Amino acid sequence: MVGAPSKPGGARAVARCDALRDPPYSDMEGGLYRGYLTPAYAAAQEALTGWMEEAGMQVRRDTAANLIGRYEASRPDVPALMIASHLDSVRDGGAYDGPLGIMLGIECVAALNAKGRRFPFAIEVYAFGDEEGSRFPAAMLTSRAVAGTLERGALDIADGQGVRLAEAGVDPAEYLTARRARGDIFAYLEAHIEQGPVLEANGLAVGTVTGIAAQLRYAITLKGLAGHAGTSAMPLRRDPLPGAAQMVLAAEEVAAADMSDSVATVGRIEALPGAPNVIPGEVRFTLDVRAGDIRRRNRVAEAILARCQAIAAARTLELDVACIHDLPPSPCDEGLMELLDAAHESAGQRVFRLVSGAGHDAMNLGALCPTAMLFLRCRGGISHNPAEHVEPADAQVALAVMLGFLDRLGERHHAR
Repeated sequence: MVGAPSKPGGARAVARCDALRDPPYSDMEGGLYRGYLTPAYAAAQEALTGWMEEAGMQVRRDTAANLIGRYEASRPDVPALMIASHLDSVRDGGAYDGPLGIMLGIECVAALNAKGRRFPFAIEVYAFGDEEGSRFPAAMLTSRAVAGTLERGALDIADGQGVRLAEAGVDPAEYLTARRARGDIFAYLEAHIEQGPVLEANGLAVGTVTGIAAQLRYAITLKGLAGHAGTSAMPLRRDPLPGAAQMVLAAEEVAAADMSDSVATVGRIEALPGAPNVIPGEVRFTLDVRAGDIRRRNRVAEAILARCQAIAAARTLELDVACIHDLPPSPCDEGLMELLDAAHESAGQRVFRLVSGAGHDAMNLGALCPTAMLFLRCRGGISHNPAEHVEPADAQVALAVMLGFLDRLGERHHAR
């Protein structure tokens, strides 16, 4: 087990994330990569097991290879609050995206255990396995399995080296038995770095998440006429690349003009055939549109696509648009958000609510129980990057808010 010096709980949570940056907890030298069911994943689970046991939890691993620490309630046979986040990382990622939420869950239990406190509900700290989908061509397999939303066919996959999930250390025939019954888990709490600059811009350490944004993703193909770069006169060209450039700018303009939480991103673009002396005959690009409300998302997406159609018509180009991803919003529970807000105030923090533009395991657990999320400030809004940084003082604030949330949740249960 990786040791950590005696520190306040928030600082210790950060230090433990830092301790898992390097081999054997990373599968790459000089950076962090911890894929699902890799040797680094197993080593990190071993370290977490020690920390969970030290905090006073009973630890097990389920059939989807999630690690679970359980802190029993003040009375038997009661449901549990799940506190969770993910243990895996992207390639060359940061130390806090995912693991910090697990470490803060452990610190909550450690603080309660040190005082001999228990609630009228159990607490289960989950370390989910593959939120990022950085090894296998699917994301959030483990939280979907727990929530009961995973189809068995999704398990017939292999990684980039051809290793099938069935060969990687789990049994697909048993995988879906990781599902929890609705009565087992009554609520879900996830602490996570914001992965954006909003909290930092407002000078805040933490914020209450209102929900995870609705998302639309399109694959767009624009066709013109390929030709020789030196012999095709400018007025006669049907070049799709300048048209695509106009469409990219249109996406930015429409989303910005909406003056809301809507965002639009072109993350990938490809010109074919891709030779320096050939006018492209075809351009392919992606368009990602997100907003906290599905109506705002759809309004912005429709406006962008209308601009794209007008650009294509003006340039005599063929436009094909295929929707490849349509995720509804995943709102957090209003009652749980109110408890988080009250916990902010008792910790001396200004109440602030914000939407998550990124997906999280919480969006899957919403099918099982009410959910809540707490965001922590990250420097520069940077994530999925070795420069990811969280101040220990901010983690200490987050821990205070989480403990205040637990107190209020306990009072609500006592009052029933």
